[in-house]
Amino acid sequence: MGSRRIERVAVLGSGIMGHGIAQISAMAGYRVTMRDVEQQFLDKAMERIRWSLGKMVEKGRISSSEMDEIMGRISVTVDIERAVKDSDLVIEAIPEEMRLKKETFARIDALAPSHAVFASNTSTLPITEMADATKRGDRFIGIHFFNPPQLMQLVEIIPGASTSTSTVDIAMGYVRSLKKEPILCRKDVAGFIVNRIFIPLVHEAAWELKEGKASMREIDAGFKFRLGFPMGIFELADYTGIDVVHKATKEMYSRDRKVVNPCPLVEELYAKGHYGQKSGKGFYEYGQGSYARIELSMQEAERYDPVRLLAVAINNASWLISNDVAGKEDVERALILGMGLKEGIFAIAGRVGYARLVDTLRALRIGSRNEFYEPDSWLLNLVKSSS
Repeated sequence: MGSRRIERVAVLGSGIMGHGIAQISAMAGYRVTMRDVEQQFLDKAMERIRWSLGKMVEKGRISSSEMDEIMGRISVTVDIERAVKDSDLVIEAIPEEMRLKKETFARIDALAPSHAVFASNTSTLPITEMADATKRGDRFIGIHFFNPPQLMQLVEIIPGASTSTSTVDIAMGYVRSLKKEPILCRKDVAGFIVNRIFIPLVHEAAWELKEGKASMREIDAGFKFRLGFPMGIFELADYTGIDVVHKATKEMYSRDRKVVNPCPLVEELYAKGHYGQKSGKGFYEYGQGSYARIELSMQEAERYDPVRLLAVAINNASWLISNDVAGKEDVERALILGMGLKEGIFAIAGRVGYARLVDTLRALRIGSRNEFYEPDSWLLNLVKSSS
């Protein structure tokens, strides 16, 4: 594609992520075509976009005429050929099933212009494998928005094995044009950056609960108040969706068994249909209607030391750095933007003490005989340099 400008964006899928990506692309001035398999899905998505923009009008962030202009830049269709035929960038935001994604990309490869860049909004699936379903591996990339795209600033950019430098530049430029912050995940690894840390944390907290180390509320309070996260880890899992966590776990574990130590509690919730806030029950129970925060207290936090959770988080963060997936600053920035941390995770770990965290990991490694807990070399070097 070279220096060719992106003007037309096709978004495949009109769910929470799809219509959010369509909205912010139109707000940035792009002509957008949103496609889904049924017109009723598209109608609902356009209602949600109109509602979202209406809220922005109420708050004075945009005018009514600007809202009309944005809406006018979005067209919808159930015809996939019509959706992609004039596109410069195609962003896939369909369900997280590799077979479905590969079939979709293989189909549109013959329909979209030869210069068009293909992107997947997947949160965990391998970019390289999807790209192999097309003849444009050099113009294929991961552009992982966080939920909801209208509000979350972080976007992970993930090149596949054959992705060209110019395609990376196009993706980074597109994300910046949306007034979002792109962070480059240099390697197509399981979980990318944020989920490489978040998903194992959910399971580690579940192990603490299963082993009777503390109550669910105590673990959440410790995670929130003592580590500086905006909410508890169980609350965050419920907000994200237990179904999302479960599917991500399956995918990550199938690619790399050392990336996560799956706790059966998560699979049990998934099997029962307890998907979190969206279903009314996950780790916590929720009433019907809008999302309600879990009220946690400092008193509960004082009864649980989250050193095990921090040890696992810092070990996976260190793995990302030692394996050249991302630099330290990018890992820290991704966690601040993607998980709401108030400060860099290495600053938190430094106060707790790197040696203590390594000792915690080693004890878990011996007790479980699981390589997941093996301290990373970069973390071990931090212990040496701080002693």
